[in-house]
Amino acid sequence: MTKLTCLVVFLLFVAHQGFASSTNPLPFQIGEKLEYNLSWGFIPVGTAVLEVQSPPNLNDEEYLQVKFSVRTNSFADAFYKVRTTIESTVKSDFSKSIVYRKSQEEGSTKKQIVVKFDYDQNKAVYTEAGKVRSQIPIPNQVFDPLSIAYFFRLQQLLPNQKTVLPTCDGKSFREIIVRTAKKKKISVPAGKYYAIETIPEMQNLRGVFKKSPDGILRVWYSLDELRLPVKISSKVVVGSFKAELTKSSRGK
Repeated sequence: MTKLTCLVVFLLFVAHQGFASSTNPLPFQIGEKLEYNLSWGFIPVGTAVLEVQSPPNLNDEEYLQVKFSVRTNSFADAFYKVRTTIESTVKSDFSKSIVYRKSQEEGSTKKQIVVKFDYDQNKAVYTEAGKVRSQIPIPNQVFDPLSIAYFFRLQQLLPNQKTVLPTCDGKSFREIIVRTAKKKKISVPAGKYYAIETIPEMQNLRGVFKKSPDGILRVWYSLDELRLPVKISSKVVVGSFKAELTKSSRGK
């Protein structure tokens, strides 16, 4: 079993139809919490949570923080234990990323990563274990891997569209092509939803998808006013993974 976080973190490769505008209200708010069951084939392997929070020590009128956490269950722990948390600080209108943090505990891998996006000097600074490892140029507007998960929620989704996403993880800058497919009715533990499917093109993806020539990732967003990511499925070299929404709360 390889990195379980690929299942949900690869939400980062789904897109929005144009960048956010401060004149449009966001379909999510501080305190929103989305909970998922994770499975490998038919085997339950853990849980994941997506949350919207106020970033500590920053003006919450100017910034938001998205937090993602994943943990394996006792069964999966015996094979590949995962306790990973990722945090993305963005402008409150979701126009750009400011800071990306990752506390990674996966198997024998343990890392503490911070990426700061400096728009005055147009560079991303990647720090690991408190040491600067790399600096790369970026444009005036870029999104980190986690924040991208929320951008398909900013406005109405339509079938058969194509979007190019500017994405940076601190080590590289990539433009990811994502296409939308047809809408369908799907059932998850949280309920039944009409949803639209999004599919990123594999050639620009990294990690486990890069090693799987027949790999595919699909994410379904609900076609209501909240545009929730209700289901994620992936097929990679190590098998098929699935995340399904079990519970959602709006927050304040």
